Amino acid sequence: KKMSKKSNPINEKDDSKRDFLVVSTYALAGVGAASFVWPLIDQMNPAADTLALASTEIDLSSLEEGQSITVKWRGKPVFIRNRTEAEISSAMECDVGSLRDVETDEERRKEDPTWLVVLGICTHLGCVPLANAGDWGGWFCPCHGSHYDTSGRIMKGPAPANLEVPEWSFMDSSTIKLG
Repeated sequence: KKMSKKSNPINEKDDSKRDFLVVSTYALAGVGAASFVWPLIDQMNPAADTLALASTEIDLSSLEEGQSITVKWRGKPVFIRNRTEAEISSAMECDVGSLRDVETDEERRKEDPTWLVVLGICTHLGCVPLANAGDWGGWFCPCHGSHYDTSGRIMKGPAPANLEVPEWSFMDSSTIKLG
């Protein structure tokens, strides 16, 4: 009599051993792959010193009307400007439709129009613009000639976009928090 493969107890035992070995091999390969890939993914997380700079508080009490300061935040310069009434009205009267990067002054600032906070990096090639300079009295990038107004909007030159507005908020009437 011939026995079929399915009814042979020896083959059933061998098949279950083979299945166990295949599943074990796949599981071990998965654990090995994860242990190889995890360090590559983990190294993309920010370093502890960067996380420590995730937010910073800045005292603005000594900054008088018309003055601006530059602070370093996350390794980048941030321009903080206490704008005059003339600078505010000039920024608000601008014909927004004629701008390359359309943004109103209200969209670029908080509820108090006197304070403007922007990243001090030209959107053209990453240079640091000069404050209180240029044809519009805001910022001027001497590297390639980009002019920004007192709201940080690109007015003339090769820069494609306005100066970026970072995440910030008022802590109290004389202190802001970046980040």
